Amino acid sequence: MNILEKIKQQNSAFSKSERKVAEAILHNPQSAIHCSIATLAKMSDVSEPTVNRFCRRLDTKGFPDFKLHLAQSLANGTPYVNRHVEESDGPEEYTNKIFESTMAALEVARQSVDVNLINRAVDLLTQAQKISFFGLGGSAAIAHDAVNKFIRFNVPVAYYEDILMQRMSCMNCTDKEVVVLISNTGRTKSLVEIAQIARANDATVMGITSFDSPLAKECNITLSLDVPEDTDIYMPMASRIAQLTLIDILATGFTLRRGNKFRENLKRVKDTLRGSRYEKP
Repeated sequence: MNILEKIKQQNSAFSKSERKVAEAILHNPQSAIHCSIATLAKMSDVSEPTVNRFCRRLDTKGFPDFKLHLAQSLANGTPYVNRHVEESDGPEEYTNKIFESTMAALEVARQSVDVNLINRAVDLLTQAQKISFFGLGGSAAIAHDAVNKFIRFNVPVAYYEDILMQRMSCMNCTDKEVVVLISNTGRTKSLVEIAQIARANDATVMGITSFDSPLAKECNITLSLDVPEDTDIYMPMASRIAQLTLIDILATGFTLRRGNKFRENLKRVKDTLRGSRYEKP
């Protein structure tokens, strides 16, 4: 059942103020997708907390999550491109839709993050004597970005796109290493096998992947982001941005955990790069 059907079905169970929100959405659902919470509250003649309460009554995690579900209810999208974009959309429409759906997805992902797991992941990374980042296909770009962040730190970092190199690297793992495997679906067979090889050689395996996926089940720790995106049908967009953000979070946690002396080392790294750029005018 999509979100519009749920609104219609549950209408009689809503409070008087919640029914005002329902009526405003049902009257013009396409407009509601692009509304801020303040605008929708004003359209409905209710308070912003009422709008949030209405969204949670529909089993969503808040207003951004509700808008994602509403957008999915309204459009089939363009297969192999984007769920929210129609073939008839012009530049202004598809630009706005991509920005809006990405911002909403990031908010949903933020609410789904388990900060205790983030803290545990940062512990493991700061204690590691070597860190490897592996991904395949679109996830290889996320792994490459992670290397660009972590290579600035005083710990050896490995990155390979080639699956054979990944396997050979994991065959030589030790219990002092952390292998970070990145896969949006967690169903890529080669990466599941890499996780098994790394664990068999005593490495700690960290997954940035879907909760309860085959890959997650082979990891010692899994960081999962709740981004509703069917990458079997559409190009991965919002999920990729969420994963990049998670890499930034881990890199920031790593830096803060190492303290002021370590940040001085980062300053020296930055200083060595200055000569490679033109001065600002």
